[in-house]
Amino acid sequence: MNDLAKKINDSLKDILPALIQLRRHLHAHPELSGQEYQTAALVAGELRKSGWEVKEAVGRTGVVAEMGNKRGPVVGLRVDMDALPIEERTGLDYASSFQGLMHACGHDLHTCIGLGVAKVLAKNKFTTSRIRIIFQPAEEIAQGANWMRAEKVLDGVKALFGVHVYPDLSVGKIGIRSGTFTAAAAELEIDIVGDGGHGARPHEGIDSIWIAAKVISGLQEAISRRLDALKPVVISFGKISGGNAFNVIAERVKLLGTVRCLDINLYEKLPKWIEKIVKNIASNYGAQAQIKFKSIAPPVYNDPELTNLLSTCAKNFIDEKNIVYLENPSLGAEDFAFFLQDVPGTMFRLGVAGDKGCAPLHSGNFSLDERSLELGIKILSQTIIMSTESS
Repeated sequence: MNDLAKKINDSLKDILPALIQLRRHLHAHPELSGQEYQTAALVAGELRKSGWEVKEAVGRTGVVAEMGNKRGPVVGLRVDMDALPIEERTGLDYASSFQGLMHACGHDLHTCIGLGVAKVLAKNKFTTSRIRIIFQPAEEIAQGANWMRAEKVLDGVKALFGVHVYPDLSVGKIGIRSGTFTAAAAELEIDIVGDGGHGARPHEGIDSIWIAAKVISGLQEAISRRLDALKPVVISFGKISGGNAFNVIAERVKLLGTVRCLDINLYEKLPKWIEKIVKNIASNYGAQAQIKFKSIAPPVYNDPELTNLLSTCAKNFIDEKNIVYLENPSLGAEDFAFFLQDVPGTMFRLGVAGDKGCAPLHSGNFSLDERSLELGIKILSQTIIMSTESS
């Protein structure tokens, strides 16, 4: 451990208990995307206590904090703040106070990592460069990054760092990967329009429910036989709606789903490819199909140089055996990718599984091990400092 790492360790000892209590407060008071008013107010207050220059209502409910030499190069950290419309089933003493609303993706911990980094850096005045911490709203609906980009939060930033909790790794471990880190993602809406009729005489109508089933299975079969297996594409439908009565052939059915793809060139061809497949299936059975393909986020691309820097800094706090070099990217999406269209950056996975493991993200049983908070703050604090000093 070098001298800088020791200073970071010493700085964190006194503030860590309060940060854990703050995280529990945030967990008990989650707010949906674009509604993070109380979370943002709390974050802004904590930042001002530590001497940061703070701007509120950036990108609607976002918060931006800055410190350091205004003429120096800017290094950024982005953390997200929003929760999900999920019923919590953890049984924690500090479980969500709001029915049907939960921090099921670790953004409460991300927020406190950002505050912890802010407090560590402010306490020691480690750098004369400029540091900007971006507390982003609405990551779960993949809109917050673009809201903040529209307000030019990345002006002057030369490098941007991010973190996301990872239930597949135990506390004390991190996952890193250079290059493609997450998939491109889209929302897919398909309307099948047939012709209603009596349930006892289906041959007199055009059964949209039956045709919708053909579309779902047909798309999966087409992926396995028409696309390169080495360039994975995932299409999953999460909602099907249609019909009005048990004995009436449904005239219209709506399918809502998601599309994930790692290869950006293939991803750009998917809208027309899906439209052709679906319309052919529908027309074969006398129906019509309307397809809407809405892109959610591009892939996250981790800059190799910045990823190597983060890995080097992490070795001051954990053994190299606890740094997991992820072989494959994730098919999950992350709107951090939009920021990386403007500046180079990298994101890493923070292990949060305790002794009994951890439920998956977006599960009502998701409960991370809070010991992970300390390591996240340490690694990002040192990485940010080293990044400013190398500019």
